[in-house]
Amino acid sequence: MIIKSIECNNFRNYEYLNISFDEGTNILYGDNAQGKTNILEAAYMSGTTKSHKGSKDKEMIRFGESEAHIRTLVLKGEKEYQIDLHLKKNKTKGIAINKIPIKKASELFGILNIIFFSPEDLNIIKNGPADRRKFMDAELCQLDKIYLSDLTNYHKVLNQRNQLLKDISFHPELKETLPVWDMQLIRYGREIIKRRQQFITSLNEIVYDIHHKISGGREEIHLKYEPNIDDIFFEDELIRAKEKDLRFGQTSVGPHRDDIKISVGDIDIRRFGSQGQQRTCALSLKLSEIKLVEQTIHDKPVLLLDDVLSELDHNRQNYLLNSLSDTQTVITCTGLDDFVKNRFTLNKVYEVVNGTVHEK
Repeated sequence: MIIKSIECNNFRNYEYLNISFDEGTNILYGDNAQGKTNILEAAYMSGTTKSHKGSKDKEMIRFGESEAHIRTLVLKGEKEYQIDLHLKKNKTKGIAINKIPIKKASELFGILNIIFFSPEDLNIIKNGPADRRKFMDAELCQLDKIYLSDLTNYHKVLNQRNQLLKDISFHPELKETLPVWDMQLIRYGREIIKRRQQFITSLNEIVYDIHHKISGGREEIHLKYEPNIDDIFFEDELIRAKEKDLRFGQTSVGPHRDDIKISVGDIDIRRFGSQGQQRTCALSLKLSEIKLVEQTIHDKPVLLLDDVLSELDHNRQNYLLNSLSDTQTVITCTGLDDFVKNRFTLNKVYEVVNGTVHEK
């Protein structure tokens, strides 16, 4: 699959943008805060309906405007798709595929698979469990619509249960309704736990070889899914934690507290790894993600690299760039020096200056 073009109106700092992409390597270069990342954000939204930054729709609409549009042309196999996103300040966004409106955002998933790699991803190892859960969820939601539905429903129920726990302190009679939410939480939570376990098992088989090569054969990586609770005992743990949950007004057990343990040899890299080791592991994870998507959908995802090369040393840069063959890639950077040094083939180059794009 490839993105053929993106057209934007009043999106971020773009009054109007129409940019086409080569099926190979596309470079967007320019100074910081000119709008390079905004183009990647538009691409990411076209595949996932959401901003990689977690921004709200109204925050992405150009200042002084009430709505924004993104139109993306995608070629998948022999079929072309037109994805339209209509962002509104005070309403839910509108989404259409080939000019036919869709009712659920999940209907879009699977048309365009995106892998986004930014400097923040290099901190996935040393940051807290929330970032590692986000890593699992971001890919699983693109690959598995059932998982997306289960995760969405789980968080809805979780929020409802947390609100009920707070309300019970003022209205004790509401305690009788707690089991209704518990059963739903258990139902969706168990499915999430099972699917995450499968995901990490599959990823483990891929990441080992990649990391072994990046580290020059010196290190062996292992991922271990660390569920907050076993899916079989979810109900028992929820009952056991009920008084604590009522006391603090929040749900203390469940997959919203999961983590991934990342070890090199016998060392827990999250706690004891050097910055170099942590960054190598992060790079291995992202490259493994590409391979896993290929194996799952039998096609290559689109790779978005947001100024990540400047954060990697020469060896890691080379490994990453050499791994991009036959994958459409859009790369942002402040200059072209790194690519010239690496003798990297550039299929399309654009300079981005203050919300305008010029092909070079």
